[in-house]
Amino acid sequence: MEERITTAGIAVDGNGRVLIAHRVAGGSLSVKWEFPGGKNRYGETVSDTLKREWLEELGIGIETGEEILAFDFTNNDKLYHLKCCLVTPLSSAFKLSVHTEVVYAAKEELLSYDFGPSDRKIAEYVASEIL
Repeated sequence: MEERITTAGIAVDGNGRVLIAHRVAGGSLSVKWEFPGGKNRYGETVSDTLKREWLEELGIGIETGEEILAFDFTNNDKLYHLKCCLVTPLSSAFKLSVHTEVVYAAKEELLSYDFGPSDRKIAEYVASEIL
């Protein structure tokens, strides 16, 4: 089975709200909410992947912090090693390319959003933790 590393960035604002993004229609996460990130290009660090993905998808730079959650899942006969890290956005001037909107959601509201399976697991973790 092919294996890949994938990433998710967890941005928490000064009020404890967490940034999530709504995917455009089409693709495996069509119109689902997610924690922005994406697949590692072979040879990239997790930090490099997150910085590239946030720049490509949201049009902003980030600083990456500690890894707070990691787990494996399978999708389309591939084993993914998901690495979730705290990130700090360097701007709020988003330029969306694969999302229709970005919101900062209160932790107690997170589980009311329609996430894909792996992002649901992240949301459950984030909703229960003090970050």
